[in-house]
Amino acid sequence: MSEIILDVQNLVGGYGKMTILNGTTFQVPAGSITTVIGPNGAGKSTVFKAIFGLLKLREGKVTFKGRDVTGLSQRELLRAGICYVPQGRNIFPELTVRHNIQLGAVVAENIPDLPARIEAALDKFPVLRRKANQQASTLSGGEQKQLEIVRGLLLDPQLVLIDEPSIGLSPLMVQQTFDILKELRNRGVSILMIEQNARSALEISDYGIVLELGRTRLVDRAEKVLNDPRIGQLFLGGAMEDSAA
Repeated sequence: MSEIILDVQNLVGGYGKMTILNGTTFQVPAGSITTVIGPNGAGKSTVFKAIFGLLKLREGKVTFKGRDVTGLSQRELLRAGICYVPQGRNIFPELTVRHNIQLGAVVAENIPDLPARIEAALDKFPVLRRKANQQASTLSGGEQKQLEIVRGLLLDPQLVLIDEPSIGLSPLMVQQTFDILKELRNRGVSILMIEQNARSALEISDYGIVLELGRTRLVDRAEKVLNDPRIGQLFLGGAMEDSAA
């Protein structure tokens, strides 16, 4: 396994009196796509929220590039190099595509090359460049997801947490979205992903993590997770068609 960019150790937390994470532990290698799978209620989305400071942990530690980032604010985590693209649509529909992208830089201060960064981002997503001056509400579901990804990339993150990138998309847009993630990985960006289409996600991934009841059941190369008959029977069948917990 290559250098570790994210180290999650013994996370315990939840909502109110309900505990969702029960000692969740795993590592994410730098420059990889790592997919988290598990049944409904496994804690997949919850662990992302914990990593990104949206859930206060009772126990545990999150280390990013050797630095303890447990409990840092979202602004601090973005500046540190972690980007979070949550499940669902998170855009400003009445603003233009370009204005939505510009909002990705609000947490930063004094970016002298911001206009150039925006143009470079649009170059990588031709459909967004063509529609840069249209209201974001006019974009298709897949185009809106691309917009979220572009906005998150504006600060040059080293780690992208992305929750259910293909939900609600056509098969063609799913493939395009996965191609974008592979391109980011090839440029050295680390991707940690939750995906309802677990089999397809693991097929483009380097590593797989299996969560069950807030505990890490397995961490291995993605192809080994795919080919493990126990995991296939439990988590790659009908149970994985449901959305993440």
